[in-house]
Amino acid sequence: MKYFYSAALYAFLLLFVSGCQSDVDRAAESITEQSLLSHIEVLSSDEFEGRAPATRGEELTIEYLVNELESIGVQAGMPDGSYIQEFPLLGQVVDRESARFTIRRGGQVAERLESHADFMAWPSNEEERVQIRNAEVVYVGYGIQAPEFEWDDYKDVDVEGKILVYKNSDPSHDPEIFDGDSRLYYGRWSYKFEKAEEMGALGAIIIHTTPTAGYGWSVVENSWGRERFTLKSGDDANGDRPEFNSWLTEESSEKLFSHAGLDLHEMLNAAADRDFSPVTLSGVTLDLDLTSEYSDMSSRNVIGMIEGTDPELKDEYVIFSAHHDHLGKDGDVIYNGAWDNASGTSSVLEIAKAMKQIENDLRRSVLFMFVGAEEMGLLGSRYWSQNPTVHPGKVSANFNLDSMQIFGETRDMVLVGYGRNTIGDILEKHAEAEGRYVVPDQQPEQGFFYRSDHFSYARVGIPALYPNPGNDFINKPDNWVEVTDSVRTANYHAPGDEINEYWDMAGMEADTRLIFRTAVDVINRNEMMEWYPGDEFEATRLQMLEEAQ
Repeated sequence: MKYFYSAALYAFLLLFVSGCQSDVDRAAESITEQSLLSHIEVLSSDEFEGRAPATRGEELTIEYLVNELESIGVQAGMPDGSYIQEFPLLGQVVDRESARFTIRRGGQVAERLESHADFMAWPSNEEERVQIRNAEVVYVGYGIQAPEFEWDDYKDVDVEGKILVYKNSDPSHDPEIFDGDSRLYYGRWSYKFEKAEEMGALGAIIIHTTPTAGYGWSVVENSWGRERFTLKSGDDANGDRPEFNSWLTEESSEKLFSHAGLDLHEMLNAAADRDFSPVTLSGVTLDLDLTSEYSDMSSRNVIGMIEGTDPELKDEYVIFSAHHDHLGKDGDVIYNGAWDNASGTSSVLEIAKAMKQIENDLRRSVLFMFVGAEEMGLLGSRYWSQNPTVHPGKVSANFNLDSMQIFGETRDMVLVGYGRNTIGDILEKHAEAEGRYVVPDQQPEQGFFYRSDHFSYARVGIPALYPNPGNDFINKPDNWVEVTDSVRTANYHAPGDEINEYWDMAGMEADTRLIFRTAVDVINRNEMMEWYPGDEFEATRLQMLEEAQ
């Protein structure tokens, strides 16, 4: 009799699991090429004007997202019962015509650089006018202080009140430090600017080269040459900030160093030495004139929620994120942002629709976050991380979807964050079940883990992943990778980011379904996701888990 009951119970469990699985499969199959494309067509239309923060395009985008969530039946995700988390922005426009960057040698004018063509610069202290005369210049290599790697580029040199010049990226010559070829946050431009503020610098200059940045000068010009946004400080600390931040082209950097009798590329190579010390550009000073106009405004995150059903787990969460903004308009030219990131926004909407179909089988709660101002420095997701609507220690995982696979189905999926936390293991298992495979980021030197919204969640300890398009295409020409790479490069942050003849939505359908199945597994597991021991975010995670008790 005991055996009969055990067998019956086992059969019942098999039937239950099978039934749940078929429900998951049916929900996944509701995510189709056409349903995904339909959102992209709307969001990337000229009517939405490129979806820049605090514009008519953003208004239309917010309205569309809220209406879609309501029609799906996803409830509002804010504690006040709304879908909207508003956050304050400070808009800044630098007058291009009056911007001046002058290199002096021995007090005499040696070079006058041209804004946009040679440099990009902006006040970083929220002042309307920045005027700098005969400021000393110090090259600080990578400008990194990393005690865990016994690395200090400053060597106790007093750089307060100086203009600091930085090499972009971080050391990659030794696999034992800075994860070798992988770029850590130390290699990001934002780290350099933050460090300049910490060191009391007068200003910061980042030397642009395509290899160290991961993109050409046109991306710097397009991203920083229009109205730029920051989270409004709301304090009186602006006087402690550097007066300006800037980028300098490789050619202009060569001129700057040559006037000090230095070779730029020798100096760039010297930065890789642990014993590197700051180098004063002797005899060289800089003049800078910048005039800016400011506008107070706000942008918005849109947050929806499906509440979990497990009494013990429903106060824990899995977050899906996608940024809804793009670059807006430049005169009559619209930066439609179809791939970046109408595609990720569409995928999160379709995952929300599929999740709603199986909501009774979801143990944890799910948050769907469409965040704003990502293109201006991950501002919407950063604001949420600073003002979370749920405690980060109660969040099991973040799946961040930014720029999906639009060129056809692949056998592989690239995973930015592969091997860093336990979410990747689960994704890999589901990929194998579908006859697919997962590969690590193929360009770790580009630091993609720090360049999209998942980084904001990771900074507060939440295990996060950033799935990326694969390259092992199915039923495509042999040169399809080269073709699609050239298309992506030409259209990235450019007016050409529109639906075009190269698009094949089969890949986006397959990837979104795989992410959906993985997420259901993560949502329903007994355990929360974890960073692997030694990861740079592990300590923060442990702190957040303790706080959330």
